[in-house]
Amino acid sequence: MDHQHTDFDERAATWDDDPAKVERARAVADAINQQVTIDGSTRMLEYGAGTGLFTQAVWEATGSIGPVTLADTSSGMREQMEKKVAAGVLPDARVVDLDLSHGAPSGERFDLIVSVLVLHHIDPLRPVLAAFAELLADGGHLCVVDLVAEDGSFHGEGFHGHHGFDPAELAGWLGDAGFAQVEVAPCHEIERDGGTYPMFLAVART
Repeated sequence: MDHQHTDFDERAATWDDDPAKVERARAVADAINQQVTIDGSTRMLEYGAGTGLFTQAVWEATGSIGPVTLADTSSGMREQMEKKVAAGVLPDARVVDLDLSHGAPSGERFDLIVSVLVLHHIDPLRPVLAAFAELLADGGHLCVVDLVAEDGSFHGEGFHGHHGFDPAELAGWLGDAGFAQVEVAPCHEIERDGGTYPMFLAVART
């Protein structure tokens, strides 16, 4: 198991104790709800779902959510989501261990794929973007929320992912992956160690 997985496993049990994370999930859910219709028929994949805070926020805001697949490679995070499913906090959700860097699972299709602050951890990224395109149903949407390019201070030394993204560059990568329409807009910000880190929302269609 690599250090990143170990870190998330160890932090999973207390992840939701941070009010800023809960607030961020609600802000992201509000932003995506303004761009995409989510209802009881929407087949949704939250990729890198953590403890499922985004999906939980959507459910609390709309009271209507379709078949949900919550994917995370951290066993600790999946354990927390399973507890929420059992408690009815994440109703009827399916929790899976899924790593799209190895390709998309066959036979799966989603109307909405959401990734919140996940892609900057993934390198190489292009195989995952291609898998998103393969998994998206006709007329569906991919919603990516991540950090605007920063100086590396967000994670500090030893981080081997991306230091955020230039939204225009990411839009180009999404185009290369098969997405024909990509719209990018500001989406919330994170306060950490005296710094402010803006986030963006990219909405893409094939």
